[in-house]
Amino acid sequence: MAEKKTNKTSQIISTGRRKKSIARVRLFPGNGKWTVNGRDMGEYLQRDTLLLVARRPFDVTNSGDKYDIIVKVIGGGISGQAGAISHGIARALVKADEMYKKELKEAGLLTRDPRMKERKKYGLKKARKASQFSKR
Repeated sequence: MAEKKTNKTSQIISTGRRKKSIARVRLFPGNGKWTVNGRDMGEYLQRDTLLLVARRPFDVTNSGDKYDIIVKVIGGGISGQAGAISHGIARALVKADEMYKKELKEAGLLTRDPRMKERKKYGLKKARKASQFSKR
């Protein structure tokens, strides 16, 4: 989570997490170009609801056209990856401009979502599902 300086532009590197997904976000000053794992964000996150989740930090701060985003995301499913991208973008925006912190904190975007999948218990079919009880 360090700030790097390149030739002419500065980039901000941040990490976001959700479930088993980890997103490494690089934020550049630009005009709103989004890339996730080498593909366009709309192509990678195919559902509109996932796009809304990932873009939420920019909607809250009204800064969508100011920055370009490059994201490398691994692990988990596509829903968890969208949440991890959102968390990483929110953290990067706070590093870019401290004024965004209050808005993002109120929207709950700076807090990592702690909900994880519950582990399977022995003797059960899933975490809580048991086979049907038979009296005789």
